[in-house]
Amino acid sequence: MATTSASVRRRGRPPAAERASRRDAALDATLAEIRDKGFERLTMSGVAARAGSSKESLYVWFGSKEGLVAELIRRQSARTNTAVESALATNQPAREVLVGIAANLLNVLLSDTSLALNRAAMSSPALAAILLQHGRHTTGPLVERYLARLHGEGLIQMDNSAEAFRLFYGLTIQDSQIRALLGEPPPKAPERARMARSAVSRFITLAAPLESD
Repeated sequence: MATTSASVRRRGRPPAAERASRRDAALDATLAEIRDKGFERLTMSGVAARAGSSKESLYVWFGSKEGLVAELIRRQSARTNTAVESALATNQPAREVLVGIAANLLNVLLSDTSLALNRAAMSSPALAAILLQHGRHTTGPLVERYLARLHGEGLIQMDNSAEAFRLFYGLTIQDSQIRALLGEPPPKAPERARMARSAVSRFITLAAPLESD
């Protein structure tokens, strides 16, 4: 009897879409395990059981539990940076664009996912380096380029875009992330929205062009 392509697929490797779905399920399970148990107690067996996968598949895909978390960090960072890029691509006035960026930073950095990944990264220098590379060192330059554009248009006086971003970031996040990492409940959505608008108002006041005499 002739062998059909469908039967070959069933006996061989699963289609790419199915493999991607199973990898995503493993990453979701990893995040749930970290939230419940912390990075130190994370095991490949626990992730496999929660994901309905096998340890063998996890080792093939990710290599180790550090590899699992590293890929989770990359996925989360990619989503964050896509959201920032979307905020920057709007045709809204600069103030509203900045409010959108500030709100995005607060919502991401104070989310359960970000807090869990930051706690995991604090347990591993390698993961900390990946978090910095795909987080701060990727998101920062995106916003810096926008701030440089605002300077070029005469809307802010700060000509050092990296310094301008540090000011913007500090006014936005303040001590909210470190307090959340230490176990304090993070601000809820209405308070985060208020914080974002307040941060932008302060940033514009401090960065506005100086009035000529």
